This record gives sequence, C-alpha cells and structure tokens, in this order.
Amino acid sequence: MKPTLTPALARIFKRLHYPFDVMLMCVRWYVAYGLSVRNLEEMMAERGIQVDHSTVHRWAIKLLPVLEKAFRRHKRPVGRSWRVDETYIKVKGHWKYLYRAVDKAGQTVDFLLRAHRDKAAAQRYFEKSIDQNGEPETVTIDKSGANLAALEALNAERDTPIKIRQNKYLNNIIEQDHRAIKRRTRPMLGFKTFRCARILLGGIELMHMIAKGQMKDGGGGQTPAEQFYLLAM
Repeated sequence: MKPTLTPALARIFKRLHYPFDVMLMCVRWYVAYGLSVRNLEEMMAERGIQVDHSTVHRWAIKLLPVLEKAFRRHKRPVGRSWRVDETYIKVKGHWKYLYRAVDKAGQTVDFLLRAHRDKAAAQRYFEKSIDQNGEPETVTIDKSGANLAALEALNAERDTPIKIRQNKYLNNIIEQDHRAIKRRTRPMLGFKTFRCARILLGGIELMHMIAKGQMKDGGGGQTPAEQFYLLAM
C-alpha cells in the first residue's frame, strides 16, 4: 500500500516528477553520510536510476525544511544544563558561524547559522533555543565575550537569571559533537549560498538528532532511516 504523504510534501513531490522513495533515500543519504551529490549521482546510476547531481541538490533544498519542521514536533525535551559553542562553516569562500548547543547528556538543544560572531548573533541564537526548548538553568560557554554579553543581556530581562559558567574544559562535549557535523559537511566542499548552507545544515542536524535517539516516536524499534521516512508521512 502506498504511504500517505504530508500535504506539504505531497505538493513538492507532485512538482518534482520522481518516485518519492528515490528522492527521500537520496536526501537521507546526503545528510546522513559523508557523500557529495556527485557520489549520489554515481550510486543511483549503479542502480539503474539516472539522476543528475544538481537534481539531488534541488531535492534536498526543497524537502529538508519540511522534514525539519516535522521533526521539531516530535523532538524529545532536552535537559536544562546546556553547553554552547560555535563552529566555523565556509559559505561562498568565507567563514560563517554555526551556533550549537547540547545538554549534559549530549542531546542537541538547537543550532543556528549566523554571518557574524558577535553579541547580536549569540543573542539571536539563545532566543531561538529558548523559544524552541524552554529556558535552561545553566549555560556553559568558553571565554567568548560575545556569548557572555548576550547571556547577560537576556538575564537583565529575567526575574530568575540563567546561571552562566565560563569553562572551556566543560565544553568538550559540544566540541566533540561538532565533529559529527563537520564529517558530513567536508565532502560538500563549502556551500554556495547562505540559504543553501542553512537548509543543508538543518538537514544534517536533523539526521544527527535522529541518530542520537531524539525523536519521540522512534522508540518502537525503528531504525534512524525508518524514523526519517516517518517524518514524510
């Protein structure tokens, strides 16, 4: 029996004129593993499916925002002790900054790509993370003055301030977590536009969270691949 797609994905698939299982599989492989779109073009050709690498990229850009939005409705709550850090991502030959946080158990709190590494960027990241995940009790950061200034600005508006810890060594857990994201972005050889970078990083983070068991409805024995496909239904 053919599965029923979400209305948003059904509209997208109707315009793309390819079997939905082929598109979903290519997109999942792209964000789950260290593969380039040219790798995927060759892998599909070996299976008798002719698809251009630029088409795979277009599928990812169209489908991933819908899948990430669906995942956020099924994301497990995170702990209230966060480790926050940013890592470098190259976009059109220039370094941009991916703000990320995990809780003390290593579960991803949230992420946000920003053009600059300053107080405004950090504050926007904290506001987004709190809006999506609730307020933390404690936030651990490194010696970044921008992150400290952003948290102090947020605390100035709160009756119960967030406890701030500045300790580089306590942030090893988030630095280790960055590596999983970097392993997937390396074969992409940099991003051509900020928009594409934001969408593809969202897809990589989505698959990374699923692999860490952060999807509520994934406790019934489904594999990470099956959980990813469930987001389309």
